Amino acid sequence: MRYARISGTGSYLPEKILTNDDLAQMVDTSDEWITQRTGIKQRHIVADSENTISMAVQAAKAAIEAAAISAQDIDMIIVATCTADFVFPSSACLVQSELNIPNCPAFDVQAACSGFIYALSIAQQYIRNDAAKKVLIIGTEAMSRVIDWTNRSSCILFGDGAGALILEASDTPGILSTHLGADGSYKDVLYLKHNNIEQEYVSMQGNTVFKLAVKWLSEVAETALNANKLQPSDINWVVPHQANIRIIQSTVKSLDIPLEKVIVTVDQHANTSAASIPLALDVAIRDGRIRRGDNLLFEAFGGGLTWGSALVRY
Repeated sequence: MRYARISGTGSYLPEKILTNDDLAQMVDTSDEWITQRTGIKQRHIVADSENTISMAVQAAKAAIEAAAISAQDIDMIIVATCTADFVFPSSACLVQSELNIPNCPAFDVQAACSGFIYALSIAQQYIRNDAAKKVLIIGTEAMSRVIDWTNRSSCILFGDGAGALILEASDTPGILSTHLGADGSYKDVLYLKHNNIEQEYVSMQGNTVFKLAVKWLSEVAETALNANKLQPSDINWVVPHQANIRIIQSTVKSLDIPLEKVIVTVDQHANTSAASIPLALDVAIRDGRIRRGDNLLFEAFGGGLTWGSALVRY
């Protein structure tokens, strides 16, 4: 049977770091207030010379090197982002050009913070159907450019960065299953309006987002476990979307998974939307926590509203 397996990961974080104390000089807040409510201590911010494409390229190069392949071996590119620099061409096409990858399908996926899992689901279907052999998947976001830095409710939450992985055809199980959901009736709960005339910023109803996130993340995680006949104890690591430590804690508690088995980077990265799961994954692989053969549970929730999970054998 043909499977899709992660062969390499990479990530990129901008050099500039904005701490909670730095934010306290900009808006009425404090390190204690932010930490208690979100778990965030700092976030990375893109330089004027950087954008979603430049970050994506750096993360992709690291993933390609880790997979021990050539960029020319890649036969599909999928980029998950909600902060694309262009409406068209797609970010994926621009990454393709920057990496000098030969003619292959290249397109973007926009499912906000769930975008990476949506992209992963699409990529594994192409591989399992023998329509692709090596797919480059990237989550890349410059959230700092769509945030109102005078609004203390939202400006504390987000950061910039990119994460990437190579998904390859394999005889060994890798992506065991993916599960996606969406409900557009909640469109006003969390959104970023596109306006060619005036700058628009992320708008969110924080309490509602929290309640719905915990509900749907728990449900979609249970769906993944049931689909593979696994128990929470079978999971080596949960790699969740890094939105808020309280959402992470509440979700894994409902699944009866200890926090010690959760990869947490929200304190250092804040919410990097579609980049957060691949960023956290790369950190934990490179520091040795995640090892070959581990069972991983990915889960994400974002604007749309969208949500998704994936069970992965690394």
